[in-house]
Amino acid sequence: KTQAFVDRSLSLISTAVDYSALKNCDLVIEAVFEDMQLKKEIFEKLDAACKPGCILASNTSYLSIDEMAAATKRPEKVMGMHFFSPANVMKLLENIQGAKTDNVTLVTCTSIGTRIGKWPVLSQNMNGFIGNRMLTFYSTEAGSMAMEGAMPAQIDKVATDFGMPMGPFAMSDLVGLDVGFQARKRKGLSDPKMNLKDALCESGRLGMKNGKGYYDYKDGRTRVPSKLVDDLVVEISANNGYKRRSFTDQEIFERLFYPLINEGFKVLEDGVARQPSDIDVTYCHGYNWPRVTGGPMHYADVIGLKKIADILTKYASTYPKAHYFAPASLLKECVASNSSLSKFWAKNGNNYKFVPKTPRL
Repeated sequence: KTQAFVDRSLSLISTAVDYSALKNCDLVIEAVFEDMQLKKEIFEKLDAACKPGCILASNTSYLSIDEMAAATKRPEKVMGMHFFSPANVMKLLENIQGAKTDNVTLVTCTSIGTRIGKWPVLSQNMNGFIGNRMLTFYSTEAGSMAMEGAMPAQIDKVATDFGMPMGPFAMSDLVGLDVGFQARKRKGLSDPKMNLKDALCESGRLGMKNGKGYYDYKDGRTRVPSKLVDDLVVEISANNGYKRRSFTDQEIFERLFYPLINEGFKVLEDGVARQPSDIDVTYCHGYNWPRVTGGPMHYADVIGLKKIADILTKYASTYPKAHYFAPASLLKECVASNSSLSKFWAKNGNNYKFVPKTPRL
């Protein structure tokens, strides 16, 4: 980019502290932290301040678009536009369609995403949408394996050896371990004797931003395993009644990635994603999933769906309370028909309707 281009672009940016400054906007994107009550208050004010026809979007990563829309008199003009951090680097734009979002809003938000160089993917409005819904059990299993005997550095190494830019614990450090901690503490839900993340926060280890989290950050960026954290992992593991054992890298790999893939099948079953390739785009461009594998759903076909289903069934038997190990119905259907997901979807995908969960106006 030339300096003239940069100067012109910066000149287009203005700031304001009053909602009235937004009265002539065609699109407003709210991006406060994930608190539904606060977002609803903001959407009510935006609705009053903005002209008719202005699209009101939220950058939420998992909260209900319909609940925000209900705070306005223009639910058909409310949509989610989830940008991924850092937004100037990550290409994904996860657009979330509410139950009453109209087609003009849908097409406009998609067009804007393409125009600014993003890869727009459309999701229906269910908790976590596509990406974060699938990521939930990846993170859950990382924590479970740490309690059972693996150390954070070993778990993270398996993820990075696969091609992820960082593992689940390093990712938590980057985001900040205190995200949500204070809210849990105020509600009396934190328990530093039984919960590793709570213990780290109570000891002042908040992640990369203050130089210590699951890892130590001597120069602010370089991760170094912490003996203090390893000792704390063992202590909290014992407090929870675990008898620690060793883990192979293969078991760590299966327990990290197979529940994530399994949830991808459920995302398709529920009609949250339009097609398997949308999930692959979401992960390659929003979560830096190794592109050489094609994305989680394509990679599932490479591994073999029967193999994945059999291994999930094994873990479901070993860990009956971990519901996410139970193979998805769609996965079982593919296996029963001796078909890859790509071939099964090409033939049967229309049976899994990509529609809002409540009627439109």
